[in-house]
Amino acid sequence: MPVHAPGPVVIRRYAPADENAVMDVWSRAGRAAHPFVPGEGEGERAREMRETHLVHAENWVAESDGRVVALLGLMGAEIGGLFVAPEAQGTGVGRRLVDHAAALHGRLSLDVYEKNTGARSFYARTGFEEESRRVDEEYDEVILRLVRKAPEDPA
Repeated sequence: MPVHAPGPVVIRRYAPADENAVMDVWSRAGRAAHPFVPGEGEGERAREMRETHLVHAENWVAESDGRVVALLGLMGAEIGGLFVAPEAQGTGVGRRLVDHAAALHGRLSLDVYEKNTGARSFYARTGFEEESRRVDEEYDEVILRLVRKAPEDPA
């Protein structure tokens, strides 16, 4: 059963002072979502997260009671990653971040592992539809390309 965020959620830009909290959320959420990815949430993947994604993406955090509970990384209108702390999943925080991204960019796209059924279900509930699929050669896993039309896009 999900634990509801105890206080109001604030969405704000990521700041370098958030790095440790964001890395904790990313690591725990990533390991839970991607148990089939060797070393998820640590090692080389953590270094890449710190040195590349947190530096070059447009990152947003969701805070509840002054604590970072989620991270959204954008590259233009593409969601490069959405990570919600396991204890905050099911509270609406992820939906709030997706809606924030849509308000900024309209049409959104993202890639998600086919085996990540929790994320796939979440994205379906938030209006994403499968556009294509490919195999991630590094891990030999199927990746789905999902898109969510902007509200003004024709159906």
